Amino acid sequence: MERRRSPQAARPRAARSEARPSEVHPDRVAAARSLLLAGFAELSLIAQPERIEALLRLAALLERWGQRINLSGHRDVESIARRLILDAAALCVHLPPVPSLVDLGSGAGFPGLPIAVLRPESALLLVEAREKRHHFQRAAVRELELGNVETVWGRAERVEARPRAAVIAQAVAEPSRALRWMTPWAEVGGWLALPGGEIPPEIPSHPSLIPVRVVAYTVPCGGPKRTLWLGRRVC
Repeated sequence: MERRRSPQAARPRAARSEARPSEVHPDRVAAARSLLLAGFAELSLIAQPERIEALLRLAALLERWGQRINLSGHRDVESIARRLILDAAALCVHLPPVPSLVDLGSGAGFPGLPIAVLRPESALLLVEAREKRHHFQRAAVRELELGNVETVWGRAERVEARPRAAVIAQAVAEPSRALRWMTPWAEVGGWLALPGGEIPPEIPSHPSLIPVRVVAYTVPCGGPKRTLWLGRRVC
C-alpha cells in the first residue's frame, strides 16, 4: 500500500556523514586516485587536485554507506572510481555547457554528484524517489560542501517539475517513458540527454522535441562503450 504522505511535503530524517578517505585503507585510496588520474588524462580533463580529492571522498562515503545500505552494486572505492565516477566524467565531457541541470532518478547521486564536482559553475538538481538514496545524496552534499547541488525526494513524474537548462535520465525507464518524464523538467530550448549502451536507444518522435545528435564514446581505463542521445525541447 502506498504511503499517504507526499514526498514533496515529507521531511526525511537527516543522514549522518561517516566516511573520509582516511577511513579506507591508504593503498586502496591510492589505487582509486591513480584510476581517476589516468581516466582524466584519457578524457583530456584537467585533474585539479581539489576535484580529485572531492571525488575520492565521494567514493569513500559510498563505500562506507554500502556496508550498511544497498545503494549500488559497486561497493569499494576502486570499483566506484572506475565504474561510477569515471563513467560520469566521460558523460560530462559530452554534455553541452549549461548553467543548470536536472538528474532524474539519480539513485545514489550518479552521474549528478560527479558532474557537480566537475562543473562547479552549474547548478545541479538531483531527483530521487528512494528515501535511503536521497539520504545518501544529502550526506554527500554536506560532506563535499557542494553549494551547487539541491536534492529532491520524490518520483520525477509526480514531483512538480522545476525546469532547467538541461535534464538527464540514466537508466530510469525505456526511452519513450523517460522522455515523457524528462520533457517538463527541461526549459523551452533546453537540452534532454539520454545515456545508452553501445547501441544507441531508439528514440520515438515527440512533438515537443527535436533530435540534435548521438555521441559515441568509451569510458576510460577499460570501461564500456557508451552512447548519448541529445535533443532539445522546442515547445
